[in-house]
Amino acid sequence: MTVPAIELKGISKAFGPVQANKDISISVAPGTIHGIIGENGAGKSTLMSILYGFYKADKGEICINGTKTDIPDSQAAIAAGIGMVFQHFKLVENFTVLENIVLGAEDGGLLAPSLSKARKELKELEEEYELFVDPDKRIDEIGVGMQQRVEILKALYRQAEILILDEPTGVLTPAEADQLFRILDRLRAEGKTIIVITHKLREIIENTDTVSVMRRGQMTATVKTAETSPEELAELMVGRKVLLQVDKVSAKPGKPILEVENLRVFDQAGVERVKGIDLTVRAGEIVGIAGVAGNGQSELLEVLGGMRPGQGSIKLNGEPLALSGHGSDGQARRAQHIAHVPEDRQREGLIMDFHAWENVAFGYHRDPAYQRGLFMDNAALRADTERKIEKFDVRPPNGWLTAKSFSGGNQQKIVVAREIERNPDLLLVGQPTRGVDIGAIEFIHKQIVALRDQGKAILLVSVELEEIFSLSDRIAVMFDGHIMGERLPHETDEKELGLLMAGVAEEAA
Repeated sequence: MTVPAIELKGISKAFGPVQANKDISISVAPGTIHGIIGENGAGKSTLMSILYGFYKADKGEICINGTKTDIPDSQAAIAAGIGMVFQHFKLVENFTVLENIVLGAEDGGLLAPSLSKARKELKELEEEYELFVDPDKRIDEIGVGMQQRVEILKALYRQAEILILDEPTGVLTPAEADQLFRILDRLRAEGKTIIVITHKLREIIENTDTVSVMRRGQMTATVKTAETSPEELAELMVGRKVLLQVDKVSAKPGKPILEVENLRVFDQAGVERVKGIDLTVRAGEIVGIAGVAGNGQSELLEVLGGMRPGQGSIKLNGEPLALSGHGSDGQARRAQHIAHVPEDRQREGLIMDFHAWENVAFGYHRDPAYQRGLFMDNAALRADTERKIEKFDVRPPNGWLTAKSFSGGNQQKIVVAREIERNPDLLLVGQPTRGVDIGAIEFIHKQIVALRDQGKAILLVSVELEEIFSLSDRIAVMFDGHIMGERLPHETDEKELGLLMAGVAEEAA
């Protein structure tokens, strides 16, 4: 029999009273793509962080290519030929791409020779795997899709034979995701072993050889991908049958809630990001904004949510909203019954070192329900948090944990619960299910549709075309700051939207 490239035996790991992994054993064959799926908080990322040396298991052992291997830290993992691309990238934002590639892998005390060597090898890797990135761009100057390429190049530069990717397509467009899996397929053909943690069942079915399913910290099944189905995997993940399509009746749009006219937005460098767009969202409808990341969707949400100034006209329920100066910030927007689920939960939706119950108050801390005289009524806030945690199935169900103690998907549930439960007239949603498991996706989608059915207006931005098609009653496509066209979901397809997303004129599309 072929010796496994990776074998984990009886791995257990607890964080205080929370048992993240419990007696997990898994074997991964060399030269294969092995998927690991499970709900948020199931312990997938913890298990892979143990393999990469970020955590030390409480018990169990790791074998690499048949040899028991101690991995006390990430340097030991790299020495064992393991590379990992985390869901939230580990890059220094004010360093260049090249400097990030070299960081931690310098050849000596002088940096110049290391950079020169890395530049040459990086060019070869880029050409071989079609991972083209400008080596002299700073990380904060490139989009998240490019940043992920940098993370993969970092691992390849360190000659990883085993590559772990945690939610690798959570920040990618469909085309970028397809390109990524073409790259992984090429790596597999060269004999490299790849582990992919993802909640996207289509990606598992189309791209893996074997898939392991985790639930509540335990390994529940390992099956050959060709012998299973999305429905079976979904049920193994959550312990019940899961609706894979959004169940909703036709929209009944009412009066205009949001009216945007000639909106222009400039970034800090004076570059125009939103170029005179017009947009209307009515009561009782979901308008989805499709587009490749970086084409103005983020800036649109930020202006509407009071996070940056703009020029033009915005009306809510027929009343004009300030676009700069007094009354244009997020606090004012919330008072005007606009709720906002931002695209980046860690930077814009949460304070990671604060407790969950504190995060539930952000933006709404002046609510009379949270006040007791001159002070915050912390007891009332904690009770409200417990109710939201139960309703939205946040795991672990502990409001005293800091935001950083939750998995990415459970962090998202906290943000979504905080905003949706405010009963807004307009809900702005950016990437609502990025990094969220199939069971939680179903739940979040139901909450958004339920809000629509209550007569609320929803503006949805998502790079997931499947999500755009499933949720939207009307789709607008953005490219280079312009709205290229609008479509009804049942009158278009991914090919037509893809052309609009690529900047092809509406008439030609």
